[in-house]
Amino acid sequence: MAAKGGGPSDLEKEQMFGMAEKEMEYRVDLFNRLTHSCFDKCIEKRHKEAELNMGENSCIDRCVSKYWQASSLMISVVLVANNVPLLFLLWAGEKVTNLVGQMLGNRPQI
Repeated sequence: MAAKGGGPSDLEKEQMFGMAEKEMEYRVDLFNRLTHSCFDKCIEKRHKEAELNMGENSCIDRCVSKYWQASSLMISVVLVANNVPLLFLLWAGEKVTNLVGQMLGNRPQI
């Protein structure tokens, strides 16, 4: 329920901030797992050069793409299995994005 003046109540702000915090934790964890997994698969253990070679670059591109697709698919399956409506997820994501943008003093790019 909105507080007087049309803005979110303190409870809503706290809930949205909690959702944003969980989302950030998830994204950091996803990035760390993706980085470790693709590094282990694609980068030679003995570093011969300061830069990645073409094969390593290609491997990392493919690895990140496949990891991201698999992660997105798993999230979709879990959400469908738990009967989470897509419209609710879109609404909640927009609310969290807007709140975080307000806290950071930025306008969200939606």
